[in-house]
Parts: sequence; C-alpha cells; structure tokens
Amino acid sequence: MANFKFHKISNTKKIRHIAKIFKNSSFIVFLHGFMSDLEGEKPNAFLKFAKKNKVSFLALEYSGHGKSSGKFINGNISKWSKETSILIRKYVKKKDFILIGSSMGAWISINQFKIFKKQIKGFLGIGAAPEFLENLMWKKFTKKMKDETKRKGIYHLKHGNYEYPISFQLIKDGRKNKVLNKRINSNIKVTMIHGEKDEVVPVSYSKKILKLFPKAKKKLNIIKKGDHSLSSKKRLKVILNELNLLI
Repeated sequence: MANFKFHKISNTKKIRHIAKIFKNSSFIVFLHGFMSDLEGEKPNAFLKFAKKNKVSFLALEYSGHGKSSGKFINGNISKWSKETSILIRKYVKKKDFILIGSSMGAWISINQFKIFKKQIKGFLGIGAAPEFLENLMWKKFTKKMKDETKRKGIYHLKHGNYEYPISFQLIKDGRKNKVLNKRINSNIKVTMIHGEKDEVVPVSYSKKILKLFPKAKKKLNIIKKGDHSLSSKKRLKVILNELNLLI
C-alpha cells in the first residue's frame, strides 16, 4: 500500500493519510466509511488509478479510525468532517477536486460542499449513507437499547461479526449534521453507485442524495446482486469506470 503520513492537528491528535501529488493536476479525495480505514481494496484501487492517470490523490483516516489517534467513541460527524476539511486545505489548497464518499464518507463529503463548493467538480458516492445514525440505527433501537445508551452514554451494537460502540454523543451530533434537507446548486457531475442487495443501507439513500443536486448531471448505477462494500475486483472495475467518466 501507500506511504502513509501523519498530520498533527493538535498536541493530542494525529491523522493518518495518503497524499500523492502531481504538479498542476486536480485531485481525487477519498472518504471512507464508518469504522473503516485505508487498508481496504477501495482506497488501494483509487490510489492506483490516480497514479496511473497522474491525478493527485488524498485520503485520510478520521480520528479513532485506522492508525489515526483518538478513541472512536469520542468521534462524531462534526469532528470527522472538520478533520477532512483541514487535510483538504493542507494538500488540495485552491485546486479543483472530485470527492469519493463510501457509505458514511458520502455524508462527510456533503458537509465539504459548505466550504469547498467552488472547488468540487464531481461527487461519486458508493453505498451512500447520509443521516444513517438516526434513520438506520437510533430509530431501530428498542426502548431498552435507547435507555441503556442514554444511561451509560454508549451501546455496543452487534452486527454480524462486528461490534459497533455507539455513543449517545455520536447520535446527538448526527442530528446536528442533517444534510437531506439541503439544496446544493452546483452544476457538476454527481454519480451514485449502490449495490442492489445492500443489506446495510437501502438504495433509497443514494436517490435522496441525487435530489439534493437540482442542477447537477446526475446518474444512479445500481449494481445487480451488489452488496454494501462493493469491494470485489468486478465491482471495483465498475466504480473506476464511473470515476473515469467523472474526470
């Protein structure tokens, strides 16, 4: 994989990232999903694509994710969005860029439009999950689960082979980061890719994002029999093809 670097945001916070820069080129900025990192197939595929096409590339692990510092339970959408904008300012500077947001990364991507609207020239979502904390987690919690989360400040949610420590502050912060009521009047290309058999996030979430962009050139690619991660070679080929069309 890539040469990872660390960017010190404060005395206690270091963000691990990849920054591959080609002179005078635009950027691809990749934002990973909830409790994910940069060790997976997707970031690797995007980095290879960027090198091959001589496009600059930036990807980061939010605090509490991967090898970045901090505890996952102290993080939230506001903090992770802010860390993303700090790294974009540092590396992308005033250049144009295309955002790729995987799952929660699509939510964090939408938050970047507030700051970098004029620089963002395209947006690719993969299994996009805006506002998932409230709609796909909290609303499905039983009363007992909600009570425990409020009382202890955290709930350990078991899902498949994983356990997600869901803090109450994370849920509350998610409510401050509503994006599905926004309108983004950017005249750009916006492509959403979603697995038909995604059991984590319904396809309707990608459709909701497309509605936020009334002036964009919009596209929804539903991958037959595709799951949430879309990380197989076959699926990545489709994603890279869509990225190529955006560029």
